Amino acid sequence: SLKHQLRANVSYAALPNDLREMLQRRLGDLERQLLSKVAELEDEKSLLHNETSAHRQKTETALNALLERVSELEKGNSAFKSPDEFKVSLPLRTNYLYGKIKKSLPELYAFTVCLWLRSSASPGIGTPFSYAVPGQANEIVLIEWGNNPIELLINDKVAQLPLFISDGKWHHICITWTTRDGMWEAFQDGEKLGTGENLAPWHPIKPGGVLILGQEQDTVGGRFDATQAFVGEMSQFNIWDRVLKAEDIMNIANCSTNMPGNIIPWVDNNVDVFGGATKWPVETCEERLLDL
Repeated sequence: SLKHQLRANVSYAALPNDLREMLQRRLGDLERQLLSKVAELEDEKSLLHNETSAHRQKTETALNALLERVSELEKGNSAFKSPDEFKVSLPLRTNYLYGKIKKSLPELYAFTVCLWLRSSASPGIGTPFSYAVPGQANEIVLIEWGNNPIELLINDKVAQLPLFISDGKWHHICITWTTRDGMWEAFQDGEKLGTGENLAPWHPIKPGGVLILGQEQDTVGGRFDATQAFVGEMSQFNIWDRVLKAEDIMNIANCSTNMPGNIIPWVDNNVDVFGGATKWPVETCEERLLDL
């Protein structure tokens, strides 16, 4: 069209032959350049369309995968072979790595807490778990801080336990307590190593608090102290609302029975991890026994 317009505006008869030929060549070159540019733009448009379609498809695939994962989590499906076959790893002594139990405790007049743990910290293993309620940050705490013996705190009252678990090996620990006379028992690897009384006698454990793995709480759910943090791995943290028999505790420790806590069972969708704490498949019970 440009060529035609130029031809319409120029009287070829008034131009010399050589100038007319030069203009025709220039017009021909310009026409070819324009056609080439149009073809190039068409190619770029097609390529951009293909890239946009591929990107859209990739995005939709990723979103569908995320939606499927969310759906699995909502259904409570476990990432592990069985919902309880996992451990929580707390590899550093910090004030920000921890696990949190989603369920809280009801009012308790007795309890048994059992767990497997392997500590890699020294001196002192830190705080395997703590339970804090409004007005009492030390409602239930198990802690070994610095060179002190391992201690059980109930309502901020203290009993020293004859447990020795800072050797870097897996150990099965159970603590029982009843409000009646404040009686307590401490078991390690199925064996009762200590017992006592007058630990917060006649004090019911308050309900509705926060249960934290790996940190000692100075306020409900927070204000952790890195020097009191647990470093290592833990699994099978279960709580019952009664004092288990010594025979039951032995059977749990030697892998002859699997007995989930009736108040707090160890299941994947009941444990959240924060700050770099992670969940991993746990060694079998028999493999943990071989570590003793």
